[in-house]
Amino acid sequence: MKHLAQFVYHDGTTVYADTMAPDTDTGKLPVVMVHGGGHTGSCYLLTADNRPGWAYRFVDAGYPVWIPDWPGCGRSGDVLPFSELTGARVCAALGAVIREAAAASPTGKIVLMGHSMGGALSWKLVEGNRDLIEKVVAVAPGPPGNIQPEANVVEETEDEVVVESFGMTRRLARDRVYNGGMEFVAHKLIGKSKRFPAGSLDMYAGQVAGVPPRLLYERQNIRGSQLRIDDLSVFKDLPVMVFTGSDDTDHPKDVDTAVVDWLAANGAEVDFWWLPDRGVDGNGHMLMMEDNSDDLADMIVGWVG
Repeated sequence: MKHLAQFVYHDGTTVYADTMAPDTDTGKLPVVMVHGGGHTGSCYLLTADNRPGWAYRFVDAGYPVWIPDWPGCGRSGDVLPFSELTGARVCAALGAVIREAAAASPTGKIVLMGHSMGGALSWKLVEGNRDLIEKVVAVAPGPPGNIQPEANVVEETEDEVVVESFGMTRRLARDRVYNGGMEFVAHKLIGKSKRFPAGSLDMYAGQVAGVPPRLLYERQNIRGSQLRIDDLSVFKDLPVMVFTGSDDTDHPKDVDTAVVDWLAANGAEVDFWWLPDRGVDGNGHMLMMEDNSDDLADMIVGWVG
């Protein structure tokens, strides 16, 4: 296996990416794996109980993978001032990673994977890079601003905003990263999961990163700020897998069904893999971290083909 680290630059913004590939060329498309909020690309490299992550599973199946850290997160470094790190800027920089990966692809196209908040970014990445994207894997994806309800603003000052959203009350500062601590980990990331590895909570919690404030502001869709898709024609005939577990606190079946219906209404060839329908129960939000992560990766590999 080849494993390299590189930096991709776009318009003054730096993106760190791990790149991994089989030792011999298999002719398969690169898979670009976009992490969710509160994480870095390392969530695809290592599970909560210290096993090789999804990236290794895909490489073993013959796929090159590109695993970026968002700008402003992890090894990509801070982008200051925080107010200038918008979702649009993140997508523009991740688009440069997609172009690099596509340039190394045998067909000039890639498979895009996005998890959670990375799923919400993926819809915008499709809009900006449709000619380079063969398929999309959306793992418990955030919805686009087109269909996401606005967060309930409880209190707002010049320095912070307090919102009720996704079953939690969050106090979001405008000038520093959000780190929800153990409450965020326990309620949102693990939640009701029956598949999160026992005894791994502390190690996993230590890996959870802060979320730059403007990005979380948009993810909550405060004042309608979530990224919207303007050109809906980009989804026509695009194969999309939406992949969700039964015990994800923020993604009960109706939430992701709304995303599936929106994609289908805009012409996507969408497959909804609600895991209980596939005989798999108990998974929460961090599917790539859970005790059956290898089996889940193999299911996705089978769909990607």
